[in-house]
Amino acid sequence: MSRAQRNALREEEKRHTARLRRVRDCAVIFACLILVFAYISSLSKITPEPEYVFVGGTTKDVPVYLIGLPADKEDTEEVSEEAGEENPEAAQQEEATVKAVEVGTLVRGSSVKKLIGTQNVDGVIYCKVDNTGLEGAADLYMKMENLVPSTDRVVQETEVFVRTPVTIYADASGPSIASFAPKGTCLNVTGYDTMLADGSVHKYKVQYQKDDAVEEGYVYGKYLVDTQEEADEVYKENDIYKKVKKDKYGYDLYGGKAKNLDYYPYEKPVLEGNEFCSDARAMYLNCVAATKPDNYIDLINDTNCNAVVVDIKDGVLAWPAETAKEWSPKSYKTAYTSRKKYKKGIDKLKETGVYMIGRIVVFNDPIYAKDHPEDCIKYGGQSTWPSAYSRDVWEYNVRLAQEAIREFGFNEIQFDYVRFPENSYEMSKSGTAKFRNKYDEEKGQAVQNFCFYAADQIHEAGAYFSVDVFGECVYGYMTAYGQYWPGISNIVDAISAMPYTDHMGGGEPWKDPYTTMHNWAKKAKKRQDYLEHPAVARTWITGYNTPYWAPTNDYGKKELEAQIKGLTDAGLTGGFIPWNVNNDLGKYKQYKAIWNTD
Repeated sequence: MSRAQRNALREEEKRHTARLRRVRDCAVIFACLILVFAYISSLSKITPEPEYVFVGGTTKDVPVYLIGLPADKEDTEEVSEEAGEENPEAAQQEEATVKAVEVGTLVRGSSVKKLIGTQNVDGVIYCKVDNTGLEGAADLYMKMENLVPSTDRVVQETEVFVRTPVTIYADASGPSIASFAPKGTCLNVTGYDTMLADGSVHKYKVQYQKDDAVEEGYVYGKYLVDTQEEADEVYKENDIYKKVKKDKYGYDLYGGKAKNLDYYPYEKPVLEGNEFCSDARAMYLNCVAATKPDNYIDLINDTNCNAVVVDIKDGVLAWPAETAKEWSPKSYKTAYTSRKKYKKGIDKLKETGVYMIGRIVVFNDPIYAKDHPEDCIKYGGQSTWPSAYSRDVWEYNVRLAQEAIREFGFNEIQFDYVRFPENSYEMSKSGTAKFRNKYDEEKGQAVQNFCFYAADQIHEAGAYFSVDVFGECVYGYMTAYGQYWPGISNIVDAISAMPYTDHMGGGEPWKDPYTTMHNWAKKAKKRQDYLEHPAVARTWITGYNTPYWAPTNDYGKKELEAQIKGLTDAGLTGGFIPWNVNNDLGKYKQYKAIWNTD
């Protein structure tokens, strides 16, 4: 073969190889196209997994809708596509008849499946969600704005309004007080702590104006409403507002007006593992007796006594509490006994099975006053009575209560001296007293607002809450020192008045203990009946010889039973506590039968 032939053959082989390569490349491309087409086709047949989202809204119940024609349009002939093209207005009118009808609600914060499919009704976008269990429901929809990707966005209100005066807390938990907001205040919402099972908010994080700055804090949601109108409205059920407006004294006592308090029913709690004592046959023990309780325990075991009131703080602190170390160093240093000895006595009492009530004297605290004269009422050059307006005094006593619950397991905390001093009328009338009234509250409002704060914090610590009051506060007016029975009974779990027979006016009332107590108790029952859910009336009775300034009448079993009968005959059946400041064991033995049931 010649050289020319060989070259021609090689060229032909190159051309053939190139043709094969092009065919191969086309085959590969074609195969790839087939695969891509198959993949795309398969995607169209796959149903996307539903997206789980959360229900958000401005209220605890969020609407769920059915979308379609109204009932009177369902049987009408639908407009055809061709007719719609010929008559666009008819098609628009037919489309406009589609309605979103609310058929139920979901709890805010709950999780739902967001399905493929949306509807535009009157400019509002609705998204299909899974069947929520509503009877007869099929394709259900929710507004797109109510479906959010995370729980931190489920609360959608931007402002809330104060229905019941509120403490503003510095933190999401704990008793630290940042500020206060009166009824009708508008608060800007910036967040929340936790969502309750019913979709309501436990505490809102809010912004508020403090002096020239905007600050943040936390407020219990149960005291807030959605509108200014609701916030400004007073509670009128059971005609209570008409009744309290009539409760006035003959002249101004400077304690405030009963009608300016809040009477919206305060929900009394049921605390798990802690059964409330609603019919107390109680014994009172001071710090001395609490550390040496054996003889009193013999009485408890020999009777049906079912509750014991033990001093935590009455001037002197029972034990050097850590709270006092920070808040009142002098109280810490002057405590009556050690924590170990106090706990030993408390534990012995608890072994009897009695309901344990820890008593704290709140605003009559001269030892705290030495540490913090700035928190005290200043009058006549003296600053010895911590003011009920002072939030530091509030916080100190509530923190002390929480420590006592935590350390010793008290079932209930009883606050005494929840008031301004007895001579508040003279102080106010003089115009020279400095009450430390930072938030411009009436005295009655300060007392009630403190009760709201204390009740919330003590309940969260796992104990019930009671308050001692003067017998005078049932007489149908706001007292000069800020106590008014319905305003306190509406909040606390038990209200313990002190209608001691030798403290009543008119002749020698201690000589007829039944009549004296019965007449007082009828007035108390009348005030109790103002309320839908009053506190249990557990009353202090006279357990000492009378009158206290010059005892001539021996008070034994007969006299104490007469007082108890006077209470129950008037309808006050919440029990009793004999007051004997020295816990006279001989006197207790003298009338020990009162602790027995019939």
